[in-house]
Amino acid sequence: MDEPLSYLDGQFLPASQMAIPVSDAGFALGTTVTEQLRTFSGRLFYLEEHLERFYRSLQLVGIRLRESSADLVRAAERIVSANWQLGEVEDDLGLCLFATPGTLATFNKGRPGRPCLGVHTYRLPFGLWADKYQSGQRLVVTDVQQVPATCWPAELKCRSRMHYFLADQKAAVIESGARALLLDRAGAVLETSTANILLYRAEGKIVTPPIEDVLSGISLTVVRRLATQLGIEWDHATLSCEDIAEADEVLLSSTPFCLLPVTALNGKTIGSGLGGSVFRGLIREWSQEVGIDIVGQAQQFENR
Repeated sequence: MDEPLSYLDGQFLPASQMAIPVSDAGFALGTTVTEQLRTFSGRLFYLEEHLERFYRSLQLVGIRLRESSADLVRAAERIVSANWQLGEVEDDLGLCLFATPGTLATFNKGRPGRPCLGVHTYRLPFGLWADKYQSGQRLVVTDVQQVPATCWPAELKCRSRMHYFLADQKAAVIESGARALLLDRAGAVLETSTANILLYRAEGKIVTPPIEDVLSGISLTVVRRLATQLGIEWDHATLSCEDIAEADEVLLSSTPFCLLPVTALNGKTIGSGLGGSVFRGLIREWSQEVGIDIVGQAQQFENR
């Protein structure tokens, strides 16, 4: 098969045939629960942990799938096995899981539809972040705030992320190539669009925002474990923009790129303006664990 395999609503099918109707609540209202994974050497990383969070999000929304967690494991592994072989052996995939409530009652004679589940892969877009391992990611605070927990729980991973889109648009206008740092109404630092934020202080401690206030990334748990291996303490605390600006190092963690250094906030340099020793140590440990030079792989495939 020359075309990637996907899964939708109980069937395996070519990716080009994957579609949901405009009457689906995931399209009409954006009510889509999702998870993003990646592979290393064609093997899915932390699949069980991602599925656990996926099913927790489904529970929060009230979506009950026909498929069990074991069914999803089999579907994901079958799709990755088929699709990874279509590319170069050193390359890797992103895998997306999504579920919607199905057809909106408005378009279905007042009756709710049957939940829809989809699984598909894509070649990781390394070009979006390959240079950031050296130059770092620059952050900007805009007037777009994080959605408060009174709207939906921070632990819910869903596609209702218009504020991410708007915040990053405004950040790019303020400074080309920058991403938005999202705050709550009180001005506390929470996260960036699609990434957790961590700061490192010279006394040997990594600090992240309170776990109950953010979507706790699977990659964040990996960083914590690797930090422990390196003898670095870990803590959670309410953080301000001043805390970020004055940190010795600031890092972003997210599934696709794993870990990136932050080198500036609102146009002001953080630390040395380059990735520091903590970043280098953590990305080295992560690379050793998965058997891939994470930075080297991104640079190899950034122009494909």
